[in-house]
Amino acid sequence: MRISVEVSEDILKEVMAMTGEKSKGASLARAVMEFVKRRKAREFGKLMREGAFDYDVDSSNNEKYQDSPVPPLGHY
Repeated sequence: MRISVEVSEDILKEVMAMTGEKSKGASLARAVMEFVKRRKAREFGKLMREGAFDYDVDSSNNEKYQDSPVPPLGHY
């Protein structure tokens, strides 16, 4: 989708440097996509902390997680 926005030249140069993109449009598109991903990740983290997901973690299944660097939910 094509849109028109006003962005200061300084900010645009900074966005291009941060994203590594060569064109203005590509750098802005990438910045927007990364912004959306971060917001979704933040919302997911909030839901996790609030207990929105109910996982049944049975202690008898712990042996299958012993080599995993990430413990199953509910085990800290």
